[in-house]
Amino acid sequence: MQTALAGFALGFSLILAIGAQNAFVLRQGLLRSHVLPLVLVCAISDAVLIAAGVAGFGALAQAVPGLEWGMRLFGAAFLIWYGLRTLKSAWEGGQSMQAGQAAGSLQAAILTCLALTWLNPHVYLDTVVLLGSISAQYDDRLSFALGATTASFVFFFSLGYGARALAPYFARPEAWRVLDLIIGLTMLAIAAKLLLG
Repeated sequence: MQTALAGFALGFSLILAIGAQNAFVLRQGLLRSHVLPLVLVCAISDAVLIAAGVAGFGALAQAVPGLEWGMRLFGAAFLIWYGLRTLKSAWEGGQSMQAGQAAGSLQAAILTCLALTWLNPHVYLDTVVLLGSISAQYDDRLSFALGATTASFVFFFSLGYGARALAPYFARPEAWRVLDLIIGLTMLAIAAKLLLG
């Protein structure tokens, strides 16, 4: 039980920082658009990455020369594109939220979520390498992995469905402009951090 709690605490602390994936889930949660499929995509992706890390695949990422740099470039390019698109939305403004407002197709939302998850090199460094290496110090690595996986499910379901509590604040277009500005700048900052190492 103590090992599972350690996995939960570490997993939750790693995922808590606002990033591209979290910002996207928050936005979709505010729009009440495709929330269940998106939180499942995020949580299941994390579970796969945690399992890979605990199974020792983090060493593979470190062993292949150039893999990390290639992932950084590709991830940064995607984040720059997404960040600029979000900043354009903030500049144009005019969006307000009504319950059930469409936010694109389910396929587009899932593909964006998958890209924000799997093209982010930080997810490999944090989830696979860091969690994987820390899990090696525990005899019961399965409990550690289950704790970290539970943290992902708790976090993403809380973020996606908890966003509804913020809905009254996002009835005004100005609130969306601020959110889009913050998300766009966050994406560009993460991209710059990736490129600068």
